[in-house]
Amino acid sequence: MSSQAFNDKIPRGLSKRRYALALTAVAAVGTALVGLYWTTVDPRPATNHMAERTIPAAALSRPTTEIKPISCTPLPDIPGKAVTVAIVNFPPDAYTPRHHHPGNVTAFVLKGTLNSQLAGEPAMTYTEGQSWFEPKGAIHLFAENASKTEPASLLAMFVADENCGPLTVLLPDEHDGHAN
Repeated sequence: MSSQAFNDKIPRGLSKRRYALALTAVAAVGTALVGLYWTTVDPRPATNHMAERTIPAAALSRPTTEIKPISCTPLPDIPGKAVTVAIVNFPPDAYTPRHHHPGNVTAFVLKGTLNSQLAGEPAMTYTEGQSWFEPKGAIHLFAENASKTEPASLLAMFVADENCGPLTVLLPDEHDGHAN
């Protein structure tokens, strides 16, 4: 599709960025629904899909996020890669410390308000209906529920290696900002 054809499809009063984010959200939700239909739910306990690491002391006093994988589907046209869709629940005041992911991630806020920061970027606040992208290996300095009284949740779509292993790898506070 040409750039002009793309611009012609944008509804009046909607910016290119918001239109692209809306398309990304629709694609993520569609992938989740297709994944629910075509694959089985991961039989492993879905309470915390993080690699085993020591959690920094500053995060120990706050509730942690809960990652619930919905599906992991191999990509037939990209050998060795899979799309994993997960719901990430943030109880009130929940906090996820410095970490990275084994692949590219698109996150879409389903409920509540989240504060988040990637290394080298300013801290951002995301509300229901907003999304962000994290390239493979990007250091996510933190993610937290902005509310101390209301839960929040997001839909995360990962494109990573086919083994569907841990989706989040915690890093020590002193980590230099580069994925290993």
